[in-house]
Amino acid sequence: MIGFMNGHDELISLADRYWDSFLEAFPSQATLLGDRRFDDRIEDPSEAAEQRLLTAHRGLLAEVDAIDPAGLDATDRVTRSLLRAELTGSVDHLEWRPVELASDQMDGVHAELLMIAPQTNAPEPANALALLERYKQFGTMLDRAVERFRAGLAAGRTPPRITIERSLNQLDGYLASDIASDPFASLGGPANWDGEAAWRDQLVDVVRDGIRPAFQRYRDALAADLRPASRPDDKPGLCWLGGDGEDIYRRELRRHTTLPDLGAEEIHELGLSELKLLRDEYAEVGQRLFGTGDVAEIFRRLRQDPALRYTSGAEIMADARAALAAANAEMGNWFGRLPRESCDIVEIPEFLAADSPAAYYFPPAADGSRPGAYFVNVHDPASKHRYETTSIAYHEAIPGHHLQLTIANELDHLPRFQRQSFANTAFVEGWALYTERLADEMGLYADDLGRVGMLAGDSWRSCRLVVDTGLHAKGWTRQQAIDFMIANAPVGVQEITTEVDRYIGMPGQAVGYKVGQLEIRRQRRQAAERLGAAFDIKAFHDVVLGSGSVSLPVLRELVATL
Repeated sequence: MIGFMNGHDELISLADRYWDSFLEAFPSQATLLGDRRFDDRIEDPSEAAEQRLLTAHRGLLAEVDAIDPAGLDATDRVTRSLLRAELTGSVDHLEWRPVELASDQMDGVHAELLMIAPQTNAPEPANALALLERYKQFGTMLDRAVERFRAGLAAGRTPPRITIERSLNQLDGYLASDIASDPFASLGGPANWDGEAAWRDQLVDVVRDGIRPAFQRYRDALAADLRPASRPDDKPGLCWLGGDGEDIYRRELRRHTTLPDLGAEEIHELGLSELKLLRDEYAEVGQRLFGTGDVAEIFRRLRQDPALRYTSGAEIMADARAALAAANAEMGNWFGRLPRESCDIVEIPEFLAADSPAAYYFPPAADGSRPGAYFVNVHDPASKHRYETTSIAYHEAIPGHHLQLTIANELDHLPRFQRQSFANTAFVEGWALYTERLADEMGLYADDLGRVGMLAGDSWRSCRLVVDTGLHAKGWTRQQAIDFMIANAPVGVQEITTEVDRYIGMPGQAVGYKVGQLEIRRQRRQAAERLGAAFDIKAFHDVVLGSGSVSLPVLRELVATL
């Protein structure tokens, strides 16, 4: 029996041990965060490594449970709750052996390597040499991943065919690219280093003779082994796995919402309810814009009017930059605490863009060696709508992800996991979606067309509640999911197709956005009602953002202190 402990020191020690275990297991993430201790290592997708991490996190969870919260101050009680939630989520996730199903286009082994590469740098010679050692291990990593995929097939864990097809597209794009533009060969090295030329030659050799052949073997295994055994488009969801498919989905919903009692059916109905409310808003804005309140007609015009589409990637980037400039000018009126680190705006690499979402974000390195980066998809600009760009910019950067994650990183009095983790999908993505509406209050949408983009973003995330649960709990086909989104969100068909394929490959993740947004809005409304004239929006936002990326139950406790 474990005796009860109490005290700040025990808790902080556990928090540090947890975060070190995470960074050691995911050294590429450690490098991105500015922790260079593991630069010479690469992720190990083997079952043995997965089981070691699972055993470690089960042990840490037991130790957290042995700390009596009554002996902690308010700040440490929050830390204990969050540490327990992260460890519980990690154990929940690792227990179902996720690597066996992770061959998808968003968080598959290959996709993470390709997305992280442009954000990796080597500011010092020691980092450059260490990363060269990491790159030499890519072959072992990718070969082990293939072994896990084959083990999954043997256990009846067949992947969805569309995620394999998307992955093959990415891999073919990378392998067809010139080595001069290869993101691994283009690794930024130290300034004014005498050994740079020799190191660069070695790097190119490793990429040409090691990394690219490893990616080719990985690609060939997906095509030869996984694609023939994959599930067709009429059976893409986890519920079609049989056996443990339903259990996996329940675990992923718990992990991404941080609400253990929120089930698939309730989430599905919540999405339908939210979409009904949004139709009234579309009718009101559509009447002003197009002279009609018919939602189907509004959606048709938004999709088909060529004037609402881009003609070049440069236009998309210009609009994204203008949106962030407008947001930065208003931040001081809505937030007491602002981030110190800046946010770059970067195009998604072409070999990834066709199978990537409209945008994504990488937080800054903890050591200040790299700013935050908002990645924008400019592939096929004619398929992208002008009314979506501003709301997406606010979501991904300011006042969305960049603000929240950078402020968290700068809370130096908190343990590292609380500052650097973004495991709580419902909070991290819920905050970003909340800011799309907040931007309207801030006066950032110049006209009703911008507000349509805001509504499109909201209905798109409400659709996710219906579609994700439809696919993975109700047995929807891929086409059913696409058709539902076309009918309920004025997003481009190409983008909808990409998004649906993302939900197929990342079960449960997409529901966190709307669940989190609704909780933040609920907490704001209740605080305003409770405090009346004393309610201060800056104080509310600072409390919400002042403890890192929190679970939704902890968020409720924090707002109650206002």
